[in-house]
Amino acid sequence: MAFRLRISSHKLKGGSGPLAPRSRQQPPPVSIQSLITAPINRTISSSTSPGTLNSPPSTDLAAKAGLPAVPLGTLPLSWPHKGWDHDVASQVVPSHRPPRTASDRLAYGIIRICRWWMDFLSGMPPEVEVGAVTCAPGGHGKKATRLAQSTMTESQWLVRFIFLESLAGIPGLVAGGLRHLSSIRRFSPDRGWIKTLLEESYNERMHLLTFLEMYKPGFAMRSAVFLAQGAFYNALFLAYLISPRFVHRLVGYLEEEAVHTYTRCLREMDAGLLPGWTEASGGGGGGGGGGSSGFKIPEFAVRYWNMGEGRRGMRDLLLYIRVSFFFFFFFFFFFFFFFFWFFFGGGV
Repeated sequence: MAFRLRISSHKLKGGSGPLAPRSRQQPPPVSIQSLITAPINRTISSSTSPGTLNSPPSTDLAAKAGLPAVPLGTLPLSWPHKGWDHDVASQVVPSHRPPRTASDRLAYGIIRICRWWMDFLSGMPPEVEVGAVTCAPGGHGKKATRLAQSTMTESQWLVRFIFLESLAGIPGLVAGGLRHLSSIRRFSPDRGWIKTLLEESYNERMHLLTFLEMYKPGFAMRSAVFLAQGAFYNALFLAYLISPRFVHRLVGYLEEEAVHTYTRCLREMDAGLLPGWTEASGGGGGGGGGGSSGFKIPEFAVRYWNMGEGRRGMRDLLLYIRVSFFFFFFFFFFFFFFFFWFFFGGGV
């Protein structure tokens, strides 16, 4: 039996009063800009404290769209950092895990080839022993002047750091994303590894944001990062589907090389080869004593790493970033070995 809905004509002539049908009520005019900016201007939480950091919308994109720019360091942290003990960070010593299997040798060979190309393109000379300090080629007397001219400048170091950090944040995202999908397919929890991997990727991105506040890359640098990121992400994605163990070894050797890179930069700072970062302003110098340098690092980096008074120079920042790489170097080499051995009965 068919029914027809009969609506009296007088019910459709109520105008825009409070009892008028919904279709006849006229909503107040709303601009497109107010709809876009509403999510940005809303209060995140009543417990959100100022000075915390997340990734706000790009200032350039906000300006092009006519939106209010959100200052860096005003949104809440997704994974707050507890900070590092300065004495522990100063005692980090680069180490190396010799490859043992064919997949280990393949992973190590790939990273060494990438390291060679990175050194070649960035103009980094090879290291040699000079007295008690390991730095660029050179010596004493007349060669000491050549030593300072052969090293990389502060801008060259920042370019190298930016390129390194733009790739270092990919492995954690790839592994965490694939483990997330695997957990969904198996209808089972992942025992906390997804969060750990994504937190590692987030930490690497914080390194990148810190260096981007000190140096603005040009078109060539952005293009190189764009191409390298696409190739690295897809290669890791396919490799992780085939052999997670190989990817863990690959990332472990990548973290190992990053520790060597930051250690070399710290040695050159201690040797006085980077005066823009080591000239003291107030208390302490950038020497071996670990004092704060005169170069001012971004304020949000101070809050993210909970850097104490007198420990807010460029040398202190590099120490904290280096110990982060050192921690994840052991994480990818040993934590995953224990994890797979304990839960699956095999090494990784």
